[in-house]
Amino acid sequence: MSATTTGPFAEGKAQFDPAEAVEDPFQAGPGEGPGAAEGHVYTVTGQDWDTIADDQAERGDERIVVNMGPQHPSTHGVLRLILEMEGESVTEARCGIGYLHTGIEKNMEFRSWTQGVTFCTRMDYLSPFSQETSYCLGVERLLDIEDQIPERASVIRVMMLELNRISSHLVCLATGGMEIGALTVMTIGFREREMVLDVFEAITGLRMNHAYIRPGGVAQDLPQGGLAKVKDLVAWMRKHLPEYAAFCNENPIFKGRLVGVGELDLAGCLALGVTGPPLRATGYDWDLRKKQPYCGYETYDFDVQTWDTPDAYGRFRIRVNEMWESLKIVEQCVERLERTEGQPVMVADNKIAWPAQLAVGSDGMGNSNEHIRHIMGQSMEALIHHFKLVTEGFRVPPGQAYVPVESPRGELGAHVVSDGGTRPFRAHFRDPSFSNLQAMPALCEGSMVSDVVVAVASLDPVMGGVDR
Repeated sequence: MSATTTGPFAEGKAQFDPAEAVEDPFQAGPGEGPGAAEGHVYTVTGQDWDTIADDQAERGDERIVVNMGPQHPSTHGVLRLILEMEGESVTEARCGIGYLHTGIEKNMEFRSWTQGVTFCTRMDYLSPFSQETSYCLGVERLLDIEDQIPERASVIRVMMLELNRISSHLVCLATGGMEIGALTVMTIGFREREMVLDVFEAITGLRMNHAYIRPGGVAQDLPQGGLAKVKDLVAWMRKHLPEYAAFCNENPIFKGRLVGVGELDLAGCLALGVTGPPLRATGYDWDLRKKQPYCGYETYDFDVQTWDTPDAYGRFRIRVNEMWESLKIVEQCVERLERTEGQPVMVADNKIAWPAQLAVGSDGMGNSNEHIRHIMGQSMEALIHHFKLVTEGFRVPPGQAYVPVESPRGELGAHVVSDGGTRPFRAHFRDPSFSNLQAMPALCEGSMVSDVVVAVASLDPVMGGVDR
């Protein structure tokens, strides 16, 4: 991929004018095409920087185009930034995305409704439960079974969502600290995240990409000892979360890197569709868990966190505070799960519930002996039903639905469309990382190149969700 600079910058113009650019840089050379009469055109291929530098010396300016990334240190993932700089100051910034493109949304059109969960969980790989929940809520709305979801299944969903919010924020703080040299923040951040992933593994069988939340409920109930692990995790978090405040909140070096960096006010956030912590840092308490509740969030006691400085430091403080609020919600979930022990976790309609009355074996590696005995030796109807449901899937009435949830990065919405068949006609996600990245130029232009690292990290984009 090539980056292009044009001669009109030598005339003091601050913006790139498409009318003065070469229509096809691979067909037209210097001195050819529209705009050639007004200045030189360079096709930067990575091997001709010396030519550009020599000509810049003749023109008398020091404006250059630099590729920053794609690399994990500094660009918070495989994000490519094209920075136009004059000295150390960024005069123009653009995002280059697509390095992690997977075609997940298109692939979902060729799988059953339940199999779609195994795809969307992999998009934003740091908040898989948010994607699973948004997608399943959309499917359940099309099936008109929203009021039939068992209470225990909804409570488990909320508990997993909030534990996932904690683990995602921990990665944001840890990697953001690493990118500015605060390595202790990184080591303790991943220490706590590992403990959350251990709980995920105990409950779902996997650390990431769980496909645990299914249309109609969840794949299986909590394992024996699962609630005890959650309680131990909450106790550990309450003991160790204060370390992040102690390390960072009033640290003069940390504040020196974050305060006043990447500022974007409320009007800018609304104009660009920015949601999540960057929006709440402006003081606006927009949180879908309160504004448009789902999964019974309206019955939980928690506060929406806001801040009064819409900069990188305010976004950091919001994420730290939100982890405490998530712990409050998880504790309420534990109480409800103790009260509803033994209740179902999947909708009662056997035409939808998948897998059909599945019980996982004691080794966690497959169906239990009891389930296999039932479908293989006791009931021909159960075998036929199991075969049809697993291989073909259930049918969803024609229509479309959009259900948003509050992911750790902001509004995540699944738009699912059905033509009446056994697989999605269309599935498209409004990913908050993709929308929030629109703010990157507004956060970075006019700042120093070192502040670009902090500004991007404060948005916390996950490129798996951006590219999909």
